[in-house]
Amino acid sequence: MRLYTRTGDEGKTSVIGGRLAKDDTRVIAYGTTDEVNCFVGQAISQLDKEVFSDIIAELEKIQHELFDCGGDLAMLQATEDRPYKAKEDIVQFLEERIDEYIKEAPELERFILPGGSQASATLHVCRTVTRRAERYVTRLQRDSTTNPIVLKYLNRLSDYFFAIARVVNARLGVKDVEYERSALVFRNGKRKEDK
Repeated sequence: MRLYTRTGDEGKTSVIGGRLAKDDTRVIAYGTTDEVNCFVGQAISQLDKEVFSDIIAELEKIQHELFDCGGDLAMLQATEDRPYKAKEDIVQFLEERIDEYIKEAPELERFILPGGSQASATLHVCRTVTRRAERYVTRLQRDSTTNPIVLKYLNRLSDYFFAIARVVNARLGVKDVEYERSALVFRNGKRKEDK
């Protein structure tokens, strides 16, 4: 098998249902989702398999879901023969896990800086790249047809990464680094304005 095809040498790439410019919003959206997946793989490699077996299993599940989301984003139009893969249940799973992890991490009162342990820092990178993917998918959804579940999933996924980044630090006995000029913005784990 040859890895290179030479078909993209003039700035176009194949998607499901046609060809697009490599800087098309659709291509950027699924490419950024692929970036998230790569950073998730990096985070997994930094986690102790005994201490974080539950989180590793979830992250591996998420890698498959991100691949599904990327495939949906790369599809110009879903059909009966080729429906979207991402379904509502993947969003619900993330919400359930976030609710559990919020209970495990120390109560949050101020904004925190990304970091602490190496794995936590990588999970914060996952969070911010997911937010970037979400912005591109928002633009894509405004201009084209795509699976609306993907946008919801990315929105929850960034929150999930924040939650587990804090849990990773907590399990390792590493304190989150509070933003030193932050006011008290959280009460009982919720934003003050959400109460």
